[in-house]
Amino acid sequence: MGIFVAKYRLQIIPFLKKWNLVNIILGSIDIFAIAFAFQCSYLIHYSDNGGLFITDRNLLNLFLVVLPLWLSVLYFIKVAKIPRTKRYSVLFFGYLQSAIVLFFLLTFIYFVFKLYSIPRLFLIELNLFGFLFLFFSRLLEYKVFKSYRAKGYNLINVVLIADDSSELFIEGLLSNKEWGYRVFAIFTESSSLKEKYEKKLIILPGKFVKVLNDLMEVDLIDEVLYLKSKVDPSEVREMIRSCEELGVTFKLKLKESKVKLTNAFNTEIADEKFLTFINVPHNPYLLAIKQIMDIIISLSVIIVFSPIFIIAGALIKLTSRGPVIFKQARVGLRGRLFYLYKFRTMVANAEAIRKDLGDKNEVDGPVFKIKDDPRVTKIGKFLRKSGLDELPQLFNILKGEMSLIGPRPPLQSETLQYKRWQLRRLSVKPGLSCFWQIKPERNNIRFDKWMELDLAYIDNWSIRLDLLILLKTVGTVFKRSGL
Repeated sequence: MGIFVAKYRLQIIPFLKKWNLVNIILGSIDIFAIAFAFQCSYLIHYSDNGGLFITDRNLLNLFLVVLPLWLSVLYFIKVAKIPRTKRYSVLFFGYLQSAIVLFFLLTFIYFVFKLYSIPRLFLIELNLFGFLFLFFSRLLEYKVFKSYRAKGYNLINVVLIADDSSELFIEGLLSNKEWGYRVFAIFTESSSLKEKYEKKLIILPGKFVKVLNDLMEVDLIDEVLYLKSKVDPSEVREMIRSCEELGVTFKLKLKESKVKLTNAFNTEIADEKFLTFINVPHNPYLLAIKQIMDIIISLSVIIVFSPIFIIAGALIKLTSRGPVIFKQARVGLRGRLFYLYKFRTMVANAEAIRKDLGDKNEVDGPVFKIKDDPRVTKIGKFLRKSGLDELPQLFNILKGEMSLIGPRPPLQSETLQYKRWQLRRLSVKPGLSCFWQIKPERNNIRFDKWMELDLAYIDNWSIRLDLLILLKTVGTVFKRSGL
């Protein structure tokens, strides 16, 4: 066990961090746990048959119904996601609740569809095994993630607006590193907080809280937590307005947990209730569906287009010097940098040549584009016109750095020139395609209009909208109307 833990910390954690395979792995473990529950129940009732439950047509059909149903129940009662600060008992009752809900659903299905060939005891054992396997696998995952976050991965950067009453909560965030919260700065007038934390953290006077606006523009801030016992309404309104402008989450500590607002929702950190304000899509169920779509569609396209990957790679290698895949640092969710993958369509020293082409830029704003770019190779022109040069970004999607649909990831040099209102486009995961991609003659669209289209996508996001943009993207590629 000690060898496994050491190997995990030294090798597996960096691997997960690099490839961001967490969601795929967690989903696969849940699917395996449910399948294993079926197999155990099958062996108890059909021990004479032996083998796998999938050889029984009735059980296979039941599995294909139960699997998405059980996963959906886990998402709806909010236990599918690895928590940060939940107690083990809360996790236990969450999974117990899922098993009870599924039992009633299975009972309904059993009698409505008259599945009398399957023993009723089989359903009870299936629920029991499913509950045990799912809970204990998640318990193990929770422990692993605590170690993962304690090592400095998967962190949430927070700024705290605090007073004397906040000391216990702040101490909890700092001492429980496995929760994965990095306190970036504290705004406070409390002399005790200043004396206790000024050597560890950035402590700023509460009266300088307007500096927060500039801080969120230049630093990677995920959330602002307002912890003061006495709420200043005008101060809170100003902070909410500023956070929403940039797509940063604002959380107001609640004394009354029953408070409800149309533009806010209740969350919890370390048993403390917060009223959370965020100006980006936050529906956990729809976002889960979006993530599943990203994985399934990306993986399917990679498999189907694998011959094209091989052919394109060979043509690039044979016709010009340099690597097949071009990697470029881009800005992702809330300013996090990642490497975007594309088939190389330019000469190897394209970045150096660009310095001499600055005066030939054909679009406004910080973006650089030339219609007949002299740096583009012959095979590169074909790849660009066909849209095939973007295919390697499907691996960015599988890594969790991008989504199928979302604002295109910019260069860091471009974001440094953004106006304040344009920074909110970084508050969602970047995508392979968005409104701008499907517009006819998209390169003629002014930069500010492009940014407005991205913000319109964020403000009106839905699964239906993603599917619509995805279909239009396919049409744009075939018609070449967006080129």
